[in-house]
Amino acid sequence: MNDKLDVKTGVKDTLPTVFGYIGIGLAFGIIGRSVGLNPFFVGAMSLFIYAGGAQFITASMLSSGFPVLSIVLATFLINSRMILMSMATAPFFKRYSVFKNIIIGTFLTDESFALGMNKQNYTNGRLTYEWFNTANLVSYFTWVASSVLGALLGGIVKDPKVLGLDFALVAMFIGLLYLQVISDFTIKKKVQFLVIVVVFFLVYFGMIFIPSNLLIIVVTLIGCAIGVVLKNVIY
Repeated sequence: MNDKLDVKTGVKDTLPTVFGYIGIGLAFGIIGRSVGLNPFFVGAMSLFIYAGGAQFITASMLSSGFPVLSIVLATFLINSRMILMSMATAPFFKRYSVFKNIIIGTFLTDESFALGMNKQNYTNGRLTYEWFNTANLVSYFTWVASSVLGALLGGIVKDPKVLGLDFALVAMFIGLLYLQVISDFTIKKKVQFLVIVVVFFLVYFGMIFIPSNLLIIVVTLIGCAIGVVLKNVIY
C-alpha cells in the first residue's frame, strides 16, 4: 500500500481481497444451487442482500421453509455489526455529502472496513470517498459475479469443501489482520497481540454461551473496551 487515495489506487489496493470474495462467492453459489436456488435467484440475493454470512443463512432458511419475518430478523442480527463499523468509518467522511456517506455505508463490508482501517495507517489517518467507494464497488461486483458463477457451476461441483473454498474467507481475514498489525505504528505491537489473543479466547468461550448471530457484536464491544484499557495501561 501507499498514501494515494484515488480510484486507480483503490482498485489496486482491493485486488488482494478479491480472491477471497471469489472463493466464498463461488461457495455460496454452489450451496445455493444445492438447496434448489437457480442462478437468477442467487444473483438477486447477492445484488440486494449483499451479505455473505446472512446469504448462507437465508438460503438455508428458505430451503427449510422458515417464514419471511424470521429470515429478515436473522439477517438483521447477523449484519447488525455493520452499525459499529459504520460508526467507526463515519468520522473519515464528515466533509462529504449525506448522499456519499449513504453510498459508503450501503456497500460497506467487513473486508472493505478492514482494508480502510489498514489504509489510513499509510495516509496519516485520511480516507477519501473516491478510494473507499472504489474498494466497495470492486468488492460488490466481484461478489455478485462469483456467486452467480458458483450457481452456474453448482451442477458440476457438489461440495465446495472439496476445493477448499470454505476456507477462502478465513484466509482473507488472516491476511488483512496481518497487514493491519505490521502497518499500524500508532499502537505498540504487544498491545495488538494481547488484544488478538483476548479476542480469540472471547470468541472461543463465547460460542458456548452466546448465539452465533450476536457473538461478533458482543466480542467486538468487549474487545474494544479491553483494547482501550490495555493501551492506556501499557502506554
